[in-house]
Amino acid sequence: MTEETRVLYNAECPVCSFEINHYASYAKDRDLPLRFDDLNSDALAAWGLDEDIAARRLYLQKGDMLLSGIPAFIVLWQEMPRYRWLARLVNVPGIHRLAVWGYDLVLAPIIYRWHRSRKAASTKS
Repeated sequence: MTEETRVLYNAECPVCSFEINHYASYAKDRDLPLRFDDLNSDALAAWGLDEDIAARRLYLQKGDMLLSGIPAFIVLWQEMPRYRWLARLVNVPGIHRLAVWGYDLVLAPIIYRWHRSRKAASTKS
């Protein structure tokens, strides 16, 4: 039996849910050992992360390994035949450095701030 890979993501984030729902559909159609957990559900407790930390980036667990950000995406892409080329590309040293920089310093913070503003707006309603 192949070891299951688990992905923790924010299903309330339109960007995150669009991308991860695509991956989940792809994995389900091919019976791949991938599980996608919404951080806004009871599944979060099994991850040992609080909601705020989990909302800041994508997390992935495979066996005893817990990854986040671009390293997590690389493992996720490696698990899906259609996306293995992307994992190889993003693993190229110069590209990897740019991808990590772009995700850690630009994309993830923007998406996180958007998440916080949506949460704040929903509590005001």
